Amino acid sequence: MKKIEVVIIGAGASGLMCAIEAGKRGRGVLVLDHANKAGKKILMSGGGRCNFTNYSIEAENFISANTHFCKSALSRFSQWDFLAMIDQYKIPFHERKHGQLFCDNSAKDILNMLLSECEKVGVNIQLNCKIKHIKQMAEGEFQLMTDKQSLQCQSVVVATGGLSIPKMGATAFGYQVAEQFDINVLPVCAGLVPFTLQTGDKESLSPLSGIAVACVVSNHQQSFTENILFTHRGLSGPAILQISSYWRAGEAVSINFLPEVNIFEMLLDKKKAKVKMQLKTILSEWLPRRLVEALIDPKILALSLQNISNKQFNEVEKNINNWTIKPNGTEGYRTAEVTLGGVDCSEISSKTMQSQKVKGLYFVGEVLDVTGWLGGYNFQWAWASGWSAGQYV
Repeated sequence: MKKIEVVIIGAGASGLMCAIEAGKRGRGVLVLDHANKAGKKILMSGGGRCNFTNYSIEAENFISANTHFCKSALSRFSQWDFLAMIDQYKIPFHERKHGQLFCDNSAKDILNMLLSECEKVGVNIQLNCKIKHIKQMAEGEFQLMTDKQSLQCQSVVVATGGLSIPKMGATAFGYQVAEQFDINVLPVCAGLVPFTLQTGDKESLSPLSGIAVACVVSNHQQSFTENILFTHRGLSGPAILQISSYWRAGEAVSINFLPEVNIFEMLLDKKKAKVKMQLKTILSEWLPRRLVEALIDPKILALSLQNISNKQFNEVEKNINNWTIKPNGTEGYRTAEVTLGGVDCSEISSKTMQSQKVKGLYFVGEVLDVTGWLGGYNFQWAWASGWSAGQYV
């Protein structure tokens, strides 16, 4: 049986960060992953450019049943701390909308940085490794049986991620470990994910595939101002992905296609000014014609403004400034960027990421019930939670 001080399960963002920090403290660290390559989700993220953090990180940007849990880690290892690492490696990056930070060149720059840091402090990474079972031998002592060897360690860190993007190797293993040790796991579902549509809506909206519009998308919980994208499957784009994390089956969402314009007042003003254009012509100055034709009754669209009643103006306003749609569902884990829910944070120390029931057992990253918004927040949670556990394992 091989003895090692720390075994980290998962060679993703949080696992590698934890390994680096534990290695800096002189701990013997072994990272295990069933994949054939470390950091696969890092490499594919942000279209291959990795949206690695955000200039503005607040607890309000995260969803959890325990809303205060994320604050400790995020304050102790902030976006500025990660940017200091980036600076050391002279990785060029740029800011996009809403403070989102991306690599100029490739996500490989981030992964290579993490692997270099691991190498510096003597971290071993073993890939293509399947864990058969984990057993607690005594307090603070564990035995792990893999398909390659038997291991004994003092600390086990579960950094296995969630269920999103199964083709990248996502599994429920982390939740199964929690349940094995009698740690509560909250219900999970896909987050930051496109919507699918009811059959009738899909038929009427499929001609809009490829159209992107800046909108305000909202439900009873939250509101986001960003692009939405009509696809052949349903609705996508940043605003849809964001609201999907706050959406539950059976709910409707509201979309304001022209948040900067009160359609009723604008049309009334034009009517008073004796404008004689067709409604379709006026609305097409503001929105793509195909979208206008899908939202508004074609009979009204063909009328001159002078022949449209105030009641009809109200109907037009409702369909553009407050269009509601009830999604059929989401595309699920196949295309979801994150997993909502997970290991119950009320059973984990927010300072150390250690289980409050099982000494030596830690959980970091997406496997926990902490889900960030789109825009680098989930990576920052991975860095911060991994760093925090790394100080104690």
